[in-house]
Amino acid sequence: MSNSSPGEFQLTLPRNAFTPREAARAGDLWRACQDVAVWESTRLGWPPGRYRDEGTSFIVRTMTAVHHRETHYGEPLSARTWVSRLRREMFSTREVRLEAGGTPVCSATQEWVHVAADLSPSRAPLTLTSAFPLLAGLAEPVTLPPITESIADARTHTHRFRCWHLWMDPLAHVNHPMYVDFADESLACAVAKAGLSPAALVPIAETATFRAGVVADVEVCVESRLAGTTAAGDVVVTHRVLGKDEQLCATMTTVRRLFGAPSEVLVAALR
Repeated sequence: MSNSSPGEFQLTLPRNAFTPREAARAGDLWRACQDVAVWESTRLGWPPGRYRDEGTSFIVRTMTAVHHRETHYGEPLSARTWVSRLRREMFSTREVRLEAGGTPVCSATQEWVHVAADLSPSRAPLTLTSAFPLLAGLAEPVTLPPITESIADARTHTHRFRCWHLWMDPLAHVNHPMYVDFADESLACAVAKAGLSPAALVPIAETATFRAGVVADVEVCVESRLAGTTAAGDVVVTHRVLGKDEQLCATMTTVRRLFGAPSEVLVAALR
């Protein structure tokens, strides 16, 4: 495979990525997309150790993912990834596509920001930017299904917890897929309080924008609120992740449905 082609990889999700329904969690598919991006960077001469040695890195600013269907344990997955855009040697757009048996499973668009060793935004060196060929036009960027019926009177569900030291990633903050876990746990708690099964939640799509890192041993607050429904009847929930001193660390939107139940059931539970 030449460097001017998308990176192609084979993978299977680990056992701990699956719910009691044997369906993969959204956060673990985000982790798979991250792994694919790291594998592609390594293939092109930039493994994680080189970033650390040269005091340079990319961090995710925004990511949007759409789940075409649920993923089940043991399914062999194939992945393709490529950089579609680079701006000012600082902002990089990466596309990731996961398939099983030739059919789409999960599509993601990631917006990465290049940072220096102190995590401040900076221009990437030519040795880094020149390693990644730009492959524009291979696919449209991923977007969330729009809200077709807004809900303005829903209450806010609040979930608080203390962040573990063991959750820190190589940059000493919470890795970006874990924010999806935070949002889904907040939603799961609200669903459980309504007498429904959290395992019945089906991921349809989500997007997250990261503003600051959640760090260890601080109280985290996730505020979740029903925003509306889509044309397909799926439920849209917005989330705010607050870190130290109530600092806004991330905003998220998740699109979910309940397995085997009409959307009205989930709407009623969250409203």
